[in-house]
Amino acid sequence: MAEKASKTSTIVYYIILIIFTIFYILPFYVTLSTSFKPFEEVSIATMWNLPKKPSLQGFKTAYRKLQPNLKNSFYLTIPATLISAMIGSINGFALSKLKFRYSNFLFALILFGMFIPYQSVLFPLIQFFQKTGLYGTIPALIITHVIYGIPITTLMFKNYYEEIPDELIEAASVDGANVWQSYTKILLPISIPGFVVVIIWQFTNIWNEFLFAVTITSDPTKQPITVALVNLAGSQVVQWNVQMAGALLAALPTLIVYIILGRYFVRGLLAGSVKG
Repeated sequence: MAEKASKTSTIVYYIILIIFTIFYILPFYVTLSTSFKPFEEVSIATMWNLPKKPSLQGFKTAYRKLQPNLKNSFYLTIPATLISAMIGSINGFALSKLKFRYSNFLFALILFGMFIPYQSVLFPLIQFFQKTGLYGTIPALIITHVIYGIPITTLMFKNYYEEIPDELIEAASVDGANVWQSYTKILLPISIPGFVVVIIWQFTNIWNEFLFAVTITSDPTKQPITVALVNLAGSQVVQWNVQMAGALLAALPTLIVYIILGRYFVRGLLAGSVKG
């Protein structure tokens, strides 16, 4: 009887999971099917239907309109991700392996940056970039995302490095290595899982960010793809097949990053979560 009840509960559990899964993938299904429809087939009444005459015209149109902004997003996201990850790694090393006065206070100050809302710094940030001549440029966005990324990357690397035995650093010091050599020759080579987690996190957040992108870059030729995707909608007629195709194109780079680095992702997340 107990075995039968266990099987029944398992079946109910899987049915619930399947129902939630279907609800979860429904928006993706509508997006995918609509993107392959010609404009004549697009309507609310038929949005659940598969395309009768599949067409790549929506993707071609979206790519033609979004191509410059797609490049801008790469010019923004790649350097901002790498720079913030490198700074976070150095900070994490210093705060976890170097014992100095007020290190915990300094760490708390860095983490405080995570809780500063974007909206509260917009006007000072814009004024700063206007005075420095960087307003409306990709470097301004890179600087913004690097600074905003330092708190979370520092936290991730600090947790990661705290699980690495201090004896490694002490042994390197005994062998004559200075602080920088201990970092570059001991910790950095074994930091790949930590870098993978940080890179995925930062790449996704920076790529999908909209508020800074729309306020700091007023020139359409300098705007990243998130802003261009909103502007893709026409002023009078919205070509939903083009919009949906553009959304898929905009999401593709982050998906590729997950596919390439995904095998390291869980390993990096678990690093620092269990002691002993």
